Amino acid sequence: MAHTDPSQKSTSPWIIAIAAMMLFSMFFGAGNLIIPPIVGVESGEHFLPAILGFISTGVLLPVLAVIAVAITGNDVQDLARRGGRIFGLIFPILAYLSIGAFYALPRTATVSFSSAVTPVFGWESTGAAAGFSAVFFIIAFLMCLDPNGLVDKLGKYLTPALLVLLAILIVLAIFTMDHGTGQASGDYATHAGATGFVNGYLTMDSIAALAFGILVVSALRHKGMPAGPKLVRGVGLSAIIAGVFLGVIYLGLGYIGNFIPNGSGYQDGAALLADAAAQTMGTPGTIVFGLIVLLACLSTAVGLLGATSEYFHKMVPKVSYRAWLVIFCLISCAVSTTGLETVLAIAAPIVGFLYPPAITLILLTLIEPLVRRRLHWTFVLALAVATIWAALMTLASLNVGASLITPLIGWSPGHSQDLGWFLPTLIAAVIGAILDLAGGARKGVPLGGESISEAEARTDAGETEAAR
Repeated sequence: MAHTDPSQKSTSPWIIAIAAMMLFSMFFGAGNLIIPPIVGVESGEHFLPAILGFISTGVLLPVLAVIAVAITGNDVQDLARRGGRIFGLIFPILAYLSIGAFYALPRTATVSFSSAVTPVFGWESTGAAAGFSAVFFIIAFLMCLDPNGLVDKLGKYLTPALLVLLAILIVLAIFTMDHGTGQASGDYATHAGATGFVNGYLTMDSIAALAFGILVVSALRHKGMPAGPKLVRGVGLSAIIAGVFLGVIYLGLGYIGNFIPNGSGYQDGAALLADAAAQTMGTPGTIVFGLIVLLACLSTAVGLLGATSEYFHKMVPKVSYRAWLVIFCLISCAVSTTGLETVLAIAAPIVGFLYPPAITLILLTLIEPLVRRRLHWTFVLALAVATIWAALMTLASLNVGASLITPLIGWSPGHSQDLGWFLPTLIAAVIGAILDLAGGARKGVPLGGESISEAEARTDAGETEAAR
């Protein structure tokens, strides 16, 4: 009787598919629904370069972030420590706050209200939004007290149901609605690709991937996948599959926004999609669509609440997990009552500040194994420049010292498209790499949770094999 190799069993297509669905569920939240249609509306005749730019940071970058986490086998705290002690402390805190009470959590409530309540009942007042948010976060709080049962069941059935309904909505919209593409507006008229690229930040999936990617790594290891390159390949394949599904949905949702009549008349993407559901599926479709979005956002909120509360309880053990839950529920509820447009306006500076160092951290983590050197100054210098440059850009965008800051940083290519940080960061990374190579950095970069000794043994074995 033939025996199955455990390593072959661990890389079975079924396990990869489960991990891909887990990743998709992690990525697909409120922002993934509401932002692509607005990109479609505002990009007008420049839809293709805009949506491709959006997919670059909304799909490709999160996939790379998951692979980066798989390469290190560490969580976001350990990953961020490569930038030094201060960066390693501050970046994870801001990352969890951005996917928590500062932005992503309030967005789950505002999208739920816009998608499930307003289209059905016509309620739009601040009082109605506040009442809904209070009930929404009370339910989320209660579910967080025992998140393992109900949330897993909701995710198991809601994600496929939402995918099926979105597919129906996209297909019906394409074939039944009148097509009326408008003109590009704002920065989309002149720099569609770059504008789409920066707006992809607002999905927050890359930050979420850095924070939650370790869960996927742990899940595959629990299924028997060995540490090292095999684990990285397995996680990478799962991430690519999840990214393909995400990209197709973004294209479809963006296309609806691009051709829906009077697209510029909608306040946000949630209202646009709710109206598209009404036009294509009637009142029953609107109700079902709203309910599924509501439950999906609720399960997302529970996951975000639980993760951020656990992280801050770990940081400050004297404050209990339940106390952090209450704090984040209250903050999220207060922020959500201001409305979706206000939530997005609050988030934009925070997100704009976080993404340059996040992108830098992801790319350097991916590059390090390729050069077969343990990089130190490359990370420290590049992350320092990316963080400082992002801070200056954020202050200038808020008109804080703009008259002094703009001449200082405005020379860099891409500055007007919020991409001026890239060249200075690249220069800093090159200087850091020269210092690392000159210092004789050791070979053997650990992959997928390996120890340094295991990585060096694998590297030496590879070099010996290549010499033959």
